[in-house]
Amino acid sequence: MEIKHYNAGEYDIAVIGGGHAGIEAALAPARLGCKTVLFTISLDWIGNMPCNPSIGGTAKGHLVRELDALGGEMGKAADKTTLQSRMLNRGKGPAVYSLRAQIDRRAYSGYMKHAVELQKNLDVKQAEIVSLTKEKDGWHCVTKLGAEFICKCVILATGTFLGGRVYIGEVNYESGPDGSFPANELVQSLKSLGLPLRRFKTGTPARVARDSIDFSKLEVQPGDEKTVPFSYSTKTLPENKVVCHIGYTNDETKKVILKNLDRSPLYAGDISGVGPRYCPSIEDKVVRFADKPRHQMFVEPCGEDTEEMYLQGMSSSLPEEVQIEFYHTIAGLENVKVMRNAYAIEYDCIDPLALEATLEVKEHPGLYGAGQFNGSSGYEEAAAQGLVAGINAAHKVLGKEPLILTRASSYIGTLIDDLVTKGCSDPYRMMTSRSEYRLLLRQDNADERMMPIGYSIGLISQEQYDEFLERKAQKEAEIKRVSETFLAPSSQLNAVLEENGTTPMTTGTRLSDLIKRPQLSYDILAPFDNMRPALSDSVREKVEIEIKYDGYITRQQAQVNEMLRLETKEIPDGIDYSAVYGLRLEAAEKLNKVRPKNIGQASRISGVSPADISVLLIYLAK
Repeated sequence: MEIKHYNAGEYDIAVIGGGHAGIEAALAPARLGCKTVLFTISLDWIGNMPCNPSIGGTAKGHLVRELDALGGEMGKAADKTTLQSRMLNRGKGPAVYSLRAQIDRRAYSGYMKHAVELQKNLDVKQAEIVSLTKEKDGWHCVTKLGAEFICKCVILATGTFLGGRVYIGEVNYESGPDGSFPANELVQSLKSLGLPLRRFKTGTPARVARDSIDFSKLEVQPGDEKTVPFSYSTKTLPENKVVCHIGYTNDETKKVILKNLDRSPLYAGDISGVGPRYCPSIEDKVVRFADKPRHQMFVEPCGEDTEEMYLQGMSSSLPEEVQIEFYHTIAGLENVKVMRNAYAIEYDCIDPLALEATLEVKEHPGLYGAGQFNGSSGYEEAAAQGLVAGINAAHKVLGKEPLILTRASSYIGTLIDDLVTKGCSDPYRMMTSRSEYRLLLRQDNADERMMPIGYSIGLISQEQYDEFLERKAQKEAEIKRVSETFLAPSSQLNAVLEENGTTPMTTGTRLSDLIKRPQLSYDILAPFDNMRPALSDSVREKVEIEIKYDGYITRQQAQVNEMLRLETKEIPDGIDYSAVYGLRLEAAEKLNKVRPKNIGQASRISGVSPADISVLLIYLAK
């Protein structure tokens, strides 16, 4: 029986999906004055963490910092719901320092649900969108109950719900994450629009009962003694409330998995979706890294008021009884009780080459994608894209210039440029190695790179911006002072220098030159610097990094300037690259598909060589 439609109202922007991408995609335009509606299959799963209950991590911490400096919500929510905070990669250079926090997943979801409920200009509705069509008066979003909403712009943030199917051994069924309903009817509507959809796969480990774990057999992983917040607006530092633990698989674990490999839907050929390269299942690890005697896993709490523990690094799609068997081979888990079994989930997403750098679908103005719908993986990648899609949808409605972040500006810019220029053959995960400018794109200076943009857009308040300007002024004044301060040699100072393995002084030396020595630091030299002002930890860190790595930063800035020169060479619309004499066939095909806006973007397309770029430059000059 055909369901009768009724007119449910008009909005500037509709966001489909209430996950990490959808939240930021809805909050941003509402805060910019656009009438916005957020649709979610269940209000109880807004901001849900169906996989790892954590925020941040290598490169992901950078994304959260940038997101916060632009005016996003994820960093604030994470600081409010932190269970344990750790700064990763402290043993490496500051370019790859990355903040990671274990999160109370229910508290985080509750925080985000309340944030969208309280937001002015934003309506939150529990409804499944089953049809999306473009009409003369705008985009028509129809719910399963027949409510028809007319909107100027739509943002698809469907996560793993779109065409979702769960796999556990020989069993598979239609489902969203965590046993929720999937969004299957919308798939046909998107195919009717001609969107280039494909299947990706991801997985999640089991949740087990805390009292069934023998923690004495696991390594303790404490949080940092001194915590650091994600958000620049957080005044009270997050507390470490829990410890995490580390365990290892062994030969017996490997034997159980290999013995049952034919029952894995991944190896039996039941799963057609492409899985994440950098976060493989345990059975995938055992096969791909056959020479490894063991694999690390992390035992992490899901919250303060739950007994569920998360086994990070142990995602699997093997049958339930096989999962229980191989968990029981691991020291500390011999008697573990599984509360939620691991599973793989397959879902539909778009080929991101169909998107502009604004995250707008090229063939359908007013339609945007964000998060896993765009082929990425991870909460942080999703939230970053949600914010950019939300800002650009709002700017389209308001008649303002779009926001396009460059690779030189941010990890967010790198993430989006990679997706829309290079595409992805498996779920895209952000890593520091993806940025050629990572010494400039540090997490400590995210405010200097992003906050002026957030302020100009209208998502950063005057108070936040004034605090930023004060931090920046303090840093610049201290760098100037340190560069002009000379220290005379003394027995006490030389004793400290020798104690730290560096050459003693014979003549007066600039304080900044001493800080540049690899063995020394800003704080080690503090007792010999009587004029040092009282500065926050974050400002002191910036001062030291910018002094110590001054030469490298200058060199990388020169590389950025050269890249920006190519970015200014715009390519006119409508070029038929197959008619450009001298271009290789592969390059012409890729250029016709991606339709780059400038030479810089063209040079980053997979399959386009430097020789092709030279041909293109000659063609444009003519």
